[in-house]
Amino acid sequence: MKYTKLVSAAVIALLCSVSCGKEESITVQETPSSDSQIQEIIDETTETPTDSAETTTEITTQITTQITTETTLSEQSETTVSTVSVNNTTSAVTAVSSSASSTAPAETTIAAATDSPAATTANSSSSNSTENSGNSDNSGNANNNNSSEPQTTQPQSQEQEEVVVSEYTAEIELGGDIKGSNVSQEGDRIIVSAGGDYIFTGGFDGQIYVDAPTEEKVKIILDSVDISCSYGPAILVNDAKKCTIELSDGSYNVLSDSGGDAINDGVVFSNDTLKFKGDGTLEINSGNAHGIASDDDVIIESGTYYINSIKSGIFAHDDISINGGQLEIKGGTNGIKSKGTVNINGGRTVAYGGTKEEKSSVYAGVALNYTGGELYAAGNKVTAPATSVNPYIVADFSNGLSAGTPVSLYLDGNEISSLTPHNNFRCIIILSPDIQNGSKFTANADGKDSEEFTVSDIQNVFTIE
Repeated sequence: MKYTKLVSAAVIALLCSVSCGKEESITVQETPSSDSQIQEIIDETTETPTDSAETTTEITTQITTQITTETTLSEQSETTVSTVSVNNTTSAVTAVSSSASSTAPAETTIAAATDSPAATTANSSSSNSTENSGNSDNSGNANNNNSSEPQTTQPQSQEQEEVVVSEYTAEIELGGDIKGSNVSQEGDRIIVSAGGDYIFTGGFDGQIYVDAPTEEKVKIILDSVDISCSYGPAILVNDAKKCTIELSDGSYNVLSDSGGDAINDGVVFSNDTLKFKGDGTLEINSGNAHGIASDDDVIIESGTYYINSIKSGIFAHDDISINGGQLEIKGGTNGIKSKGTVNINGGRTVAYGGTKEEKSSVYAGVALNYTGGELYAAGNKVTAPATSVNPYIVADFSNGLSAGTPVSLYLDGNEISSLTPHNNFRCIIILSPDIQNGSKFTANADGKDSEEFTVSDIQNVFTIE
């Protein structure tokens, strides 16, 4: 019984040293690794009492259990991910190295005292654990690093291709390549089928056709294009919530049409709102009907425009708003015509109407409204402003003047505009922020000066013989 207690004490001491991580103090010679070795130790010391066999069996069972546990853990340590069962609950966890697990020291200590193949594997794991703590450069250290630190991606040996992201939905070279999405070509027609920003360069004989979902907005960017269409509009917006035509900075763009399309009757025609902007120039030549036409609104924000048309230079079924830009319009019938309102809010517009007596330089079916900018419009008739933030002038040449007659307009002795209408005309309307009550106005037509007139009210109609 005395020796049994000694053996039990030795085992307890062994387990205590294991739990404290003192692996170095345990050697193969000092710790029994099998049942036979345990029995030899007991036989050499003394005769085993009756209850000694039970103790020996218990010790053997504990060691065997530890060895079995070690073998299982050793096999699991070779994988990256293990399955651990705790309280009948299974979860996937990353394999833990000997330095990161509370059970690893016990595992490696028992392995050191065992000569079985499983023990050898565990001993190797123990060795790696010890060397890892000393920062040795070996495979065990590498495995430990992989389990305790995030893995980093090694640099690629080959250079990666640089991805260039275009700011446009598509880039279209007319008569050339199409790069991007939502654009296709059918013969001489370029079709835009969805909302987005589309930039066009180059030239061709054909048509840009916009047919996007009703709720989507489309932007057409013209960068030095030359488009001529023989059967309809150079740009036809069949469907879109709104189409914006932007003139690329510094570009000069030319759009022309011909043929006899009585429905889509503009060089630029839209069933929806048309908006123009940009710091480029757009020349429009109509061989069919209007220059710019919309079944909805037309809005001019910026840019320079030269419009030559058989019918109206700008025509809209709803409203026309000029908020900025520089426009010179030579209309065959009306210079600017809207079945709704015409709103002059900014920019500088020079518009010439047609030769027919009933046609106007500016015609507004509902109202002409003035809030800012400049308008100089010559024709046989003109719509008088319904609202104006300051006085305006209508110069009425009672005998009429022929096409090509130069006219200079003066305000307080300074020339404010010089016009040369391309058609016969009778009157010129002048909207300018420079006109104020008390301003002095004169005109020179074909070298002949008029008398001086004084501005005294909102509407000022001066008859010039």
